[in-house]
Amino acid sequence: MPPVPAKLTRAQALALLGGVATLSACAHRGAALGIGSKNFTEELLLGEMYAQLLEHGGYQVARKLDLGGTNIAMASLLRGAIDCYPEYTGTALLTQLKRAPIHDRLVVYDTVKRLYRERYDLTWLLPAPMNDTQALATTQAMSRRFGLVTLSDCARLAPRLRLGAVPEFTDRPDGLPGLQKAYGGFRFAAITLIDIGLKYKALLDGQVDVVVAFGTDGQIDAYHLAVLEDDKHFFPPYEVAPVVRNDALARFPRIPGMLNPLAPHLTDRTMRHLNWRVDGGHEEPADVAADFLNVIRLVPRTS
Repeated sequence: MPPVPAKLTRAQALALLGGVATLSACAHRGAALGIGSKNFTEELLLGEMYAQLLEHGGYQVARKLDLGGTNIAMASLLRGAIDCYPEYTGTALLTQLKRAPIHDRLVVYDTVKRLYRERYDLTWLLPAPMNDTQALATTQAMSRRFGLVTLSDCARLAPRLRLGAVPEFTDRPDGLPGLQKAYGGFRFAAITLIDIGLKYKALLDGQVDVVVAFGTDGQIDAYHLAVLEDDKHFFPPYEVAPVVRNDALARFPRIPGMLNPLAPHLTDRTMRHLNWRVDGGHEEPADVAADFLNVIRLVPRTS
């Protein structure tokens, strides 16, 4: 490398500045937005939708989907391994912020939006009207046999029942510990930890009597399951929204304009249908996401 002159001429200075600008522009063009997701069907679908909307808008995207549970996804966001992922307001409120349940959806959203900005320098974009609430579900036959209609029924009858739970449910404050505190009881005869993709098979095969469910699971309608009523209103609302690093918003300022128009289209019924196309119809999340974005006219077909 040749020595740098002690004093640059105007021409040399302009050339040097031009080179820096070129490098900066190249770096910006080569930068990619990291889009993550947790490790279940709905998150994979939402992550794909975010990625495809951003790509349609001209941004380069690096998919980092199927990361794992909430703690892994949030840690990835905080350390900058990803720039955005779909999160649920109730999960953020109870699991991440350690706040008591709030049942007004607007208050929950405003609370998590404010505290995520203050504590983590993260921004919540617009939430969808869907509510992927935590729940417990059983078959219609088991509901009739035991008189299982509400969570209070389940709390009382738990010593006669076997629970199928996803691993996080036994530790999260909006899971089993919270139910035991809010309702009392909930001391099951047995608890089997089941992979999230196999929980309904275990229920239908008679390996467990009750399973952890989510409000937008496609299996609820497909298998005509009985979702137990949260009669003490323990669970907060779980509306989903993109959570984005503020440094990413500074670099890619059009992100909100690309992702926010998706929110109104994501209703409970819609998400149950899309989830079932993947879980029941064995379609690829990327294909289902692309088809849906075309149907709602946010991204045109490419073929």
